[in-house]
Amino acid sequence: MAEKRNCYETERPEVVRGLIREGKIDFPTTGMCGGYAQANLVMLPKELAWDFLLFCQRNPRSCPLLEVSDAGSRTFPVFGKGCDITKDVPRYRVYENGIMTGEYTDVSDIVDQCGYELVSFLIGCSFSFESELLEAGIPVRQIEEGVNVPMYNTNIPCETAGRFSGNMVVSMRPIPHRLVPSAVTVTAAMPRVHGAPVQIGYPEAIGITDLAHPDYGDMVTIREGEAPVFWPCGVTPQAVVMHSKPIFAITHAPGHMFITDVKNVQLKL
Repeated sequence: MAEKRNCYETERPEVVRGLIREGKIDFPTTGMCGGYAQANLVMLPKELAWDFLLFCQRNPRSCPLLEVSDAGSRTFPVFGKGCDITKDVPRYRVYENGIMTGEYTDVSDIVDQCGYELVSFLIGCSFSFESELLEAGIPVRQIEEGVNVPMYNTNIPCETAGRFSGNMVVSMRPIPHRLVPSAVTVTAAMPRVHGAPVQIGYPEAIGITDLAHPDYGDMVTIREGEAPVFWPCGVTPQAVVMHSKPIFAITHAPGHMFITDVKNVQLKL
């Protein structure tokens, strides 16, 4: 799997999105299109869009908002001009009343038939700062091991907005102790893709009791002399959807991101 992803490390976003649309890529996008921002996706009925927009504004660490579509639109003029958001993500999850009813590689027919006018939200993703970590000489273990990043539910409450509430989800990367300050500095400079870590070295402090079994994604190797470092994660909206139970929602599957046309450097402070 690692070899597959590395094939797309230097490819342009529109090319990879085209391969995703053709069904040739249906696996996690970590390490793809180096230098370009990746994004989390949430699609909701227009009637719920204001509440969710407010939720993102109140929770900018876990839900840093990048772009919002017009109601009924399937494209993003800034971050994905010409894209079809119902086809250009490797895997989607569909929820009804907070219950996941299926995982799909194409949701165009579902969107056509759902009976709702949907608004799509792009939310910053920590995959976007991984190329910056690598450039700084900081290892990114899930890229090395060819797996999805480990993600965990926490006891950190988000600020409630309208119908939406729940706790933060975090992603974890093992960082050598001597490189932790650099990792903090690199990621803190990118608040639009989650920014600095929320916890370093003590998972139990944020309610994580079993590091070896992530709630989403895959476990990675933590070597001697490394600390588990936890960043806010764009899977938070999925946890919030399951907690808040909106009548209908579509999200990306964890780790299967929308690859944007915007470079990471444009998202720095």
